[in-house]
Amino acid sequence: MKLAVVGTGHVGLVTCGSMARFGHEVVGTDTDTTKIELLNAGEMPFFEPGLPELIEEGVREGRLSFTDEIETAIKGAAAVFICVGTPPRASGEANLAAVEESSRTAIRHATGPLLIVEKSTVPAGTAHRIKRTVRLERPEIADDVDIVSNPEFLREGKGVEDALNPDRILVGAESDRAFSTMREIYKPLLDRGIPLFETNIPTAEMAKHASNAFLSLKISFANAIARMCERADADVVDVANVMGADERIGRQFLNAGLGYGGSCFSKDLLAFGRLATRLGYDFPILDEIARINDETAVSVIDKVRDALWNMDDKRVAILGLAFKPDTDDIRFAPALTVARGLLDEGANVVGYDPQASANSKAELPDLEIAQDAYSACEGAHCLVLATEWQEFKELDLERIRREMRYPVVIDGRNLFDPVEMSRLGFTYYPTGRPQIPANDS
Repeated sequence: MKLAVVGTGHVGLVTCGSMARFGHEVVGTDTDTTKIELLNAGEMPFFEPGLPELIEEGVREGRLSFTDEIETAIKGAAAVFICVGTPPRASGEANLAAVEESSRTAIRHATGPLLIVEKSTVPAGTAHRIKRTVRLERPEIADDVDIVSNPEFLREGKGVEDALNPDRILVGAESDRAFSTMREIYKPLLDRGIPLFETNIPTAEMAKHASNAFLSLKISFANAIARMCERADADVVDVANVMGADERIGRQFLNAGLGYGGSCFSKDLLAFGRLATRLGYDFPILDEIARINDETAVSVIDKVRDALWNMDDKRVAILGLAFKPDTDDIRFAPALTVARGLLDEGANVVGYDPQASANSKAELPDLEIAQDAYSACEGAHCLVLATEWQEFKELDLERIRREMRYPVVIDGRNLFDPVEMSRLGFTYYPTGRPQIPANDS
């Protein structure tokens, strides 16, 4: 069937490519004409492993196209996937202006029965608002329009894999017609046995926010345990391994580090908390999750200060600037929070990232950018490992030590082997593990 996808960010483009792979005719559209021009020229507006090949395949086989004319994308479409941003307002509430405008535009240009699919992460109650917008805009076709909540569960850096091989598909709807259409859209996955959860719409909307909040909780819990382990001379990695062996807990998302970042967890946690308040429920643990996450960057700055005493005129190298590996996304990136803090204290900060260096420089002009990890470490008094790219796992650490002025490493992701760091003579500050002290003799 013909599908329109409104929004060509991480969620929208992965949706475009995967739906084309499933055999549908897909038209992607965006108000950002620069993105559309790039896509029509065969270029990508951001880095996501496997996505260029998936998009190229859809275009080559004639199932995928892009336009900046939303009416062209929507004309004749059986379903419109809303994949626009929902950034936080100053209050923490999700800004749903783009969701409303996209829905309104879809209704204005609808030429027959239509499915409006919420793919963006939205608070419970959003579909009700969209339905009301439908009745206000075009009451004569309101009965032919179904609203569906079909949240995405995509990890940046693994988006293509998650779209083509998901853990589950979640569909919230109010009519058999809507459920039937969604089953047809996802038939290639359902035929492979991918679990399908069919719920009412508020349940689906709530489930997405609840999932992100719980994953954020596991990350912050691991980081709180790390702070305790550092004070008790315990090893948070071993603690997490013991905990994770319990199938009721699980090992995923229990890695202590610099905390979560990116476009999802931070804003979704805020929005979920504001939703709880609006619903009249006090949910203070959400604020505590965010507080613990914020303190992880502070703990890294404290370690740099402990190692270097005064920051003035000290050179600090940061390896990894994206909020996670395999993306160029720097939104809410912990590495940049650390960089800002160090710059504010007078340090000279140089960073390197395999994909996010240019974005980081645009966001933080005072940040010096190096061409590779070794040049970043040249003359550095301290190295902060902030993002666990595969490239950094393969570094020649002996060369790193030779390049540095002081052999001090703050490992924000526990990437390096403490025994090896000790052998090489580094003053090594891991996360939630015993420190290897400097040799002051």
